[in-house]
Amino acid sequence: MELFEGMIQKDRDEFRRVMNRLMSMGFILRKKEQTKSDYYFVLRHRKVFDNYLGILSFQLEINEEYGVVQLINLEKNNHLQLSMYESIILLILRILFDEKKRELSLTDVVINMGDIQEKYMSMQIRSEQIGKTIMWNALRKFRRYNLIELLDGKMVSEESRILIYDSILMAIRVDEIRRVSELLERYRRGAADTAEIGSNAAADIAETGVSDEATDHVGSGTGADTFVADPDDESEEEES
Repeated sequence: MELFEGMIQKDRDEFRRVMNRLMSMGFILRKKEQTKSDYYFVLRHRKVFDNYLGILSFQLEINEEYGVVQLINLEKNNHLQLSMYESIILLILRILFDEKKRELSLTDVVINMGDIQEKYMSMQIRSEQIGKTIMWNALRKFRRYNLIELLDGKMVSEESRILIYDSILMAIRVDEIRRVSELLERYRRGAADTAEIGSNAAADIAETGVSDEATDHVGSGTGADTFVADPDDESEEEES
């Protein structure tokens, strides 16, 4: 194929493997050992990736300061649906990332489950903590998209640790933090409901529609409404 002209067969095979990984995760990270070589492969063959993805209405955003490759869906469709709690947990992870970076000037930002619950309770959204099953399912989802890593297995205690990757800076931009925070404030005052929070919370990730054994393959979107909570999903709200 003209698209791969000049690439040796080994690189063509590697391209297919890295592209599948990018489509399944949405983000490829320099910092993560399992994707470090993939990150540098994308940089070396940026033009081939751009040409291939352009046909599919996708493009790459590469932030070399963060060490992150992000797949962007130019048509902003196939949105990944999140529940209200998943949206709130994702927002909390983004806020904690900023706070830890500012306070400690850390290279790696590691928090624990207790930090999430403490931040959630300080928001005064509900009087009880987030249920363990809700928390575990949300964290597994965000790990799938290379936003976090779970360092202590099944995360059964408040001391269980979570590594937050720099990719979260690209998944949730500063404007989105401000917008969702304003919605939560309206909710506390009784001026917004859970459906409104859910349908307006967003991050730059969208599904590609391809699937493998364990997960839906995802890319990432560009608009503020590409990673949204499902306003009809209220099943998690009563779980503890």
